[in-house]
Amino acid sequence: MPKRVLRFHFDYISPYSYLAWQQLGDFANEHELRVEPKPTLFAGLLNQFGHKGPAEIEPKRIYMFKDCLRAAAQLGVPFAPVFSHPFNPLPSLRATLLEMDDQTRGCLVTALFHATWAESRDMGSAEVVAKVCADAGVPDALERIQAPEIKQRLFQASREAIDNGVFGVPTMIVDDELFWGTDSFPHLGRHLRGDDPVRPQDVEAWLAVPAAAQRK
Repeated sequence: MPKRVLRFHFDYISPYSYLAWQQLGDFANEHELRVEPKPTLFAGLLNQFGHKGPAEIEPKRIYMFKDCLRAAAQLGVPFAPVFSHPFNPLPSLRATLLEMDDQTRGCLVTALFHATWAESRDMGSAEVVAKVCADAGVPDALERIQAPEIKQRLFQASREAIDNGVFGVPTMIVDDELFWGTDSFPHLGRHLRGDDPVRPQDVEAWLAVPAAAQRK
């Protein structure tokens, strides 16, 4: 039987996306899932929903890096201060959407995450991204990511993510059910086992709750 598909929406700018990716391989094997990496521009989600990113709120920025350092230590994965943050993730996101086989794409995602969050490389530089790509078996990335069709491919991928209800990264979607954040793995596991406590009538009940106040 074909494996169930898990669509993994992520942005390299997100340390939580990095931490989720570190766990995803074992999780997918355990639950017999096929992972589809879905590069998604986080800034596009922020603009769509009128949010600020964690790095744009100073106390949250500091907490986020402490939280991720603790989580990385618990997972036993490297986590180093990044070269800069926020940074421009477009070169990495576009490179991930270049034509390649699934195995190479998975290796490239791992390499780009590692270069960002473990090696502190300047991933806002297209030249640095191209070097990581070349080492991962994806040649000529510096030229290829400038192609209009690749830029359009990322725009369309991010637009489709919004249309599918994605509002942040990392987001995992299985059976059209959305799970957001690294702490949602246990909930996703219950869903996959058929033990999700959320019922359709529960969703309907919450959607029917009226708003009694509005923030100005």
